Amino acid sequence: MYVSHLSLLDFRSYAAADVELEPGPNAFVGRNGQGKTNLVEAIGYVATLSSHRVANDTPLIRAGAERAVVRTRIVRAERASTVELEITAGKANRARVNRGQLGRARDVLGILRTVLFAPEDLTLVKGDPDGRRRFLDQLVVQLLPRASGLLSDYERVVRQRSALLKSLRGVRRSGGGVVDTSTLEVWDARAAQLGGQVLAMRLALVQAMCPHVAAAYEQVSDADGDAELTYRSSVPEAGDGTGQLPTAEDLEKAMLAAMAAAHPQELERGVSLVGPHRDDLVLTLGGLPAKGYASHGESWSFALALRLASYRLLGGGDDPEHVPDAAFWDPDLDTDADPVLILDDVFAELDVRRRERLAELVAPARQVLVTAAVPGDVPEGLMGARFEVTPGQVRRAG
Repeated sequence: MYVSHLSLLDFRSYAAADVELEPGPNAFVGRNGQGKTNLVEAIGYVATLSSHRVANDTPLIRAGAERAVVRTRIVRAERASTVELEITAGKANRARVNRGQLGRARDVLGILRTVLFAPEDLTLVKGDPDGRRRFLDQLVVQLLPRASGLLSDYERVVRQRSALLKSLRGVRRSGGGVVDTSTLEVWDARAAQLGGQVLAMRLALVQAMCPHVAAAYEQVSDADGDAELTYRSSVPEAGDGTGQLPTAEDLEKAMLAAMAAAHPQELERGVSLVGPHRDDLVLTLGGLPAKGYASHGESWSFALALRLASYRLLGGGDDPEHVPDAAFWDPDLDTDADPVLILDDVFAELDVRRRERLAELVAPARQVLVTAAVPGDVPEGLMGARFEVTPGQVRRAG
């Protein structure tokens, strides 16, 4: 698949922009702060309904405007689809496909798949667990778009359960008598039902990613140590993403039991202590935690390996066995599913060796979008169609 056209209205720094893109490499070149990242951020937003730069949609709307519109034409299996997203602060976003209104914006998920490399990826290795959880969940949604609803439902239930715990803590501390936990048990059941499914998908994803991460790390680094992934869960029976994986039903039962055991601590603290929202993806290099032990270069190699593994799981590369053999993955992954690769100002962050290896690995992709402050930062093999970016304008270079 590839994006053949991008149109923006009041998105970030652009009052309006129209860009015709090509299969293969496309490079956006311009000084820092000119709007290069805004272009690829818009394309990534169509694929994931989220930004790699901000946590909410409000900054995506140009200052003074009421809404932003992103329109893309996506070519897949030689058929074109037009996806339009209307982003309005404080309101539900609206989506259209081929001019037809969709009931929910998330119904566009799966039409476009992207893998985005950015300087922020270093936090996958050095940052807090929430970034790694978000990485797993975003990849799950690209592999299985309907998982978006499951994840949203789980987050909502955890918020409501935590609100109840805070209320019960208040009653307990005020000396209001015996705390009635019957309502809490109802929320336990709902959280466990959804959480078991989330855990099952994450564990299957970690297991599928492991060999791809190890291979990608070896390709982009000197391979001084083996890069490995394990899953650390607040539900002990969940395991670590290796070996025989438990079923969603088994995980639901285990999570329910773990929540019941944690009730005293939860009532004392007023927070939900058990479930996927408390878990972590553990990255190890040569048997040691990458966070805190890996050098800056090794951390970059690990971050690149995570993105390259995502690309291969989504259908990229020439390995016919790249799609995980699990019943819940989207069966359409083998239909021209090669995702669009986005490299946002990444090459300026890498040393020459890693820059060359990464460029060699991504060059065969159906479409690669690169941003760079100077032309020299773009490897020669990725300087295909070139666009010069100045404030509010994008111009095809001769």
